Amino acid sequence: MKNFWKVAAVVLLALAGVQAANAQFRFGLKAGVNLNSLKLNDFKGNFNDKNGCGFTGGVMTEFTVPLVGICVDASLMYTHMSATADIYAADENGALVGEEASAKNFFNIPINLKYRFGMVPVVKPFIFTGPDFAFKLSGDSNVLKTKTFQCAWNIGIGAEILNHVQIAGSYGFGINNIAEKLGGVNVSDDFKLKNNYWTITLAYLF
Repeated sequence: MKNFWKVAAVVLLALAGVQAANAQFRFGLKAGVNLNSLKLNDFKGNFNDKNGCGFTGGVMTEFTVPLVGICVDASLMYTHMSATADIYAADENGALVGEEASAKNFFNIPINLKYRFGMVPVVKPFIFTGPDFAFKLSGDSNVLKTKTFQCAWNIGIGAEILNHVQIAGSYGFGINNIAEKLGGVNVSDDFKLKNNYWTITLAYLF
């Protein structure tokens, strides 16, 4: 965790120097939540443990291609994800061991291609898509062990307000099979498990 914030501080200092040289390049802070499902008819239900509510936070950069509205953004994020599942496996003595909930910590690097509509000066909607590379820091359960590297593909929409604040929501489609061991047995070739999730973020760009 300490190393993450050291990296974030170095990135912010480096980006501050670049900002002065290129007006099309911005950096900022971003934070938000991760959800297993998005319940529009049950707002409070989105944020309970059974819906896998977690949090994410870090730094982001954005480069805008002049005149055409196309942007590329990348972020360095610390992410805490909660998961709820009924998983059972036999231990070394043959007894069933079960687990209902677990939490995992990741270092995420989402990279997106973004198109921003400049029709309204105050509020500019945008759409984006791109890969999200996740590296697990901790959080394996006693029953299920997942792979250290996990990858998803994000598709999302958002809006930029007053040229500084960005609100966005996206869905990440898990790409690789993240299952590695179940009850101590290697199941990566037989047991398929992908990490799909919603992410809602708020960013401030300088």
